[in-house]
Amino acid sequence: MNDKHINRRNFLNILGGGALAVTAASCLRKSDGNDTPSSMASGDPAGGEMTYRVNPNTGDKVSILGFGCMRLPTLATENADGNNIDQEAVNRQVDYALAHGINYFDTSPAYCKGFSERAMGIALSRHPRDSYFIATKLSNFAPDTWSRKNSLAMYHNSMKELRVDYIDYLLLHGIGMGGMDSLNGRYIDNGILDFLVKEKESGKIRNLGFSYHGDVEVFDYLLKMQDEGRIHWDFVQIQLNYIDWKHAKEVNPRNTNAEYLYEELEKRGIPAVIMEPLLGGRLAQVNEHLAGKYKSLRPDDSIASWAFRFAGTPKGVLTVLSGMTYMEHLQDNLHTYSPLEPCTDEELVMLENAAREILHFPTVPCTDCKYCMPCPYGLDIPAIFSHYNKCINEGFVNEDTTDPAYRKARKAFLVGYDRSVPKLRQANHCIGCGQCKPHCPQAIDIPARMVAIDNYVESLKRNK
Repeated sequence: MNDKHINRRNFLNILGGGALAVTAASCLRKSDGNDTPSSMASGDPAGGEMTYRVNPNTGDKVSILGFGCMRLPTLATENADGNNIDQEAVNRQVDYALAHGINYFDTSPAYCKGFSERAMGIALSRHPRDSYFIATKLSNFAPDTWSRKNSLAMYHNSMKELRVDYIDYLLLHGIGMGGMDSLNGRYIDNGILDFLVKEKESGKIRNLGFSYHGDVEVFDYLLKMQDEGRIHWDFVQIQLNYIDWKHAKEVNPRNTNAEYLYEELEKRGIPAVIMEPLLGGRLAQVNEHLAGKYKSLRPDDSIASWAFRFAGTPKGVLTVLSGMTYMEHLQDNLHTYSPLEPCTDEELVMLENAAREILHFPTVPCTDCKYCMPCPYGLDIPAIFSHYNKCINEGFVNEDTTDPAYRKARKAFLVGYDRSVPKLRQANHCIGCGQCKPHCPQAIDIPARMVAIDNYVESLKRNK
């Protein structure tokens, strides 16, 4: 793939066509060749048949949509122990998810103030154990939990809270945060990784993997362990979306492009579990220009569905996790994945271009608090940011002079700028004194933003 365009054939080839089979099948624990539709209520908004992927290590048929349990429904009040999870709402969502083909549930001892596993144990134990896969993590982040004793206690408590005698998918949690020192302290030096391998051999853990954040040296090291025959990873959880595919470092310098992470897993036949398909919700709402493109192609689909379809398109993806606090989130995602329609060539090109546009013209996180005011040189800082953000969201920020819509966008930006912000209060009067910066609660580099906006304005004036 070149830097500007993603070709679907290359995308699918690079992202692995042989590791995982795509099926629209029943919610079965083992791959037995019976491909029957999931139970779907007639006229239900979820509609259709869930898409499944087959884990090559165990034959598990896993729903392409996984239920993330980090943000469960809550009540306004807490119990004496601090638990405010709305258990009845969780039960309803789990029942609905299972009835509509979802069979992968991802939790952790660290989620929902430590009560996510308990809530999921209550909800899932009401159903046959072979009707779902439960994934949880050894979330021993704090140094006081690194000891073998405390780590073992956390592991055994997960079994208790989840009401199970085996865990389907167990992850070392947040590998890469803290670098090699953290990896060694949490899992290697205390013998915990060796213990987990033995638990897998005994059947207490059916699949052993890790979730990756941060230092790519740790990611590469763990894959090297498999290359050298010291361990076998049954799956790995990574962050993947249409921005992080090629542009992760532009979002956060600590991140690693999903393209690299996925390809390394695909080379080894390791299934990928996907987190952050919406990039923290950022891809559920895009500017009106992009939203219009999405709606023109698929008018019945949500903006979020484009990100979910992208995340599910690579054939080496086992499941895509989504935190679904509200029933409407669950129903919308079921609509996207029942069944999944992989992205076409044209859609992949459009999403790559959309990623570049989102990154090139990010909105300014100004809340109009006016703490930066008054400016000693008379700038109306909040008004400048407000006009810029409005133009981004309405599709009136455009540098492509060959685009037929350029002239309209140029006029709308310049005319609106003069109407919204008096000329003597516009960005070109900023001298970069920096007196505004310490007062901004959003930590915006206001002088740098003023320079960037002024440069854009000047480019529009030149390119008539």
